[in-house]
Amino acid sequence: MSFLFGGRPQLSSAEKIAAAETEVEMVSDMFSRLTQSCTKKCIPSDYREGELNKGESVCLDRCVSKFFEVNVKVSEKMQGDAAGRQGTTAGQGAFGI
Repeated sequence: MSFLFGGRPQLSSAEKIAAAETEVEMVSDMFSRLTQSCTKKCIPSDYREGELNKGESVCLDRCVSKFFEVNVKVSEKMQGDAAGRQGTTAGQGAFGI
């Protein structure tokens, strides 16, 4: 019952495994979206060479960098919004009183 007194509840092994599986799914989804988006933007559909040329390589590098930059900004914004919502309910008692 530590959650009633401000502590964080301990997660069971099954909950830890579920959280880890969810995290793996999220990372896999992000990688898939990154790959699809940057490939579509930077690599022509008709391959001319077996290796990336300079322009394609630079485009991919910038695309990946921008993708992660936006991802970090969105995460920070969502965390800030969540913290703001918690801050507005922090003054209330355990039963919203």
